[in-house]
Amino acid sequence: MLSAGQPAPEFTLPDQHGQPVSISDFRGQWVLLWWYPAAQTPGCTIEGQNLRDRAADFAAAGCVVLGASFDDTATNLAFSEMQGFEFPLLSDTDHTVGTAYEVVRHGDDHYGCFSERYSYLIDPQGLIRRAYAVSDVDTHADEVLADLVRLSTTS
Repeated sequence: MLSAGQPAPEFTLPDQHGQPVSISDFRGQWVLLWWYPAAQTPGCTIEGQNLRDRAADFAAAGCVVLGASFDDTATNLAFSEMQGFEFPLLSDTDHTVGTAYEVVRHGDDHYGCFSERYSYLIDPQGLIRRAYAVSDVDTHADEVLADLVRLSTTS
């Protein structure tokens, strides 16, 4: 996992509609880059729903939510439509960006085709301010929002 204080690696990936999205598009705003292992799985769905349900709070804090996985665009589109996600879901099918963000599983892990459940809170200058190895999908959105409020008032 990348550490706080590091620059967020640059990337451009297609969203669920096939449109290119670059991390640099959001310079000047906070970004939550949410890596989820697989669309439509129970943990990813709960985590995404909590982010969706707190979307107004993230927007009020000046933070954009970007989901990312190794799923293809069609799978992400179906996930987005089924769950009513209004934030981009990015497809990293060749794991290039996942490698840069250190979310690729290694070794003989039988979940190797899925990303780690990590999130990165990136500040308006493009620095990672907080890295999360998410263990509780139910509280992750609240944890990030609390950190965002704290960090944005001390920056």
